Amino acid sequence: MPFAQRLTCTIDDACEVTGLGRTKLYELIGAGRIVTTTIGRRRIVVVRSLLALLETNMSN
Repeated sequence: MPFAQRLTCTIDDACEVTGLGRTKLYELIGAGRIVTTTIGRRRIVVVRSLLALLETNMSN
């Protein structure tokens, strides 16, 4: 399945796809620019929020 069609991904997947480090990714999560959800102890990233972040940065 293409990445853009996925609903969620792991933090590691998000780092790999965006090229960002874990620290920067967690900064963006803390700032509310990337949406995540926690299931049990696992934090997963909403792929749509990653795509929206990248589209916003590309249009600037």
